[in-house]
Amino acid sequence: MKSSSRGNRPPVGLRERKKAKTFAAIQKHALRLFREQGYAATTVEQVAEAAEVSPSTVFRYFPTKEALVLQDLYDPMLVAAFEAQPPDVPPIQALRCAVRAVFADLPANEAAQQQERLALVRTVPELRATLLDEFIRTIQQIANLVAARVGRPAGDYAVLTLSGALIGVMFAAMIAATDDPAADLYALMEDGLAHLEAGLPL
Repeated sequence: MKSSSRGNRPPVGLRERKKAKTFAAIQKHALRLFREQGYAATTVEQVAEAAEVSPSTVFRYFPTKEALVLQDLYDPMLVAAFEAQPPDVPPIQALRCAVRAVFADLPANEAAQQQERLALVRTVPELRATLLDEFIRTIQQIANLVAARVGRPAGDYAVLTLSGALIGVMFAAMIAATDDPAADLYALMEDGLAHLEAGLPL
């Protein structure tokens, strides 16, 4: 049974909601301009003008042009949901619960925006090049979370291996979702993590 994403997401204060609203507005206009004009032809200044903010505000939320596509609000939600799981829950199961809490019942407009971002990453060389740095950063972030849960150092190779496998599942789901726009990204993540939890049988 699916749980409600909105009911399970951690509550946020007014300041955080305002920041999230500004973040979402800037990214929405950026994606629209990338779609209409192309990624390379669109400038940060044009994004700022469309979102009715200053370029410095854009850079405060998105440190680079690539971040306008690669960055989202889901990572901190996933971290919070992962950390909220009881301490005796194993890492893979904890991430499955976190994914369910954040992505289940995702509104259609957010799901469509996810698809658009993924398609851009697959087709824009600058984004693909930056993705490797993002991949490394995310593995390290997950390693810190897993290490805290199992009581081992974040640099422990077994912790890094599991963290890489977890991120690999998430990226595989994203690849599958861009290949099939009708696919349910959340369901793909859930299935992939279940497959990993079962030992990756083929």
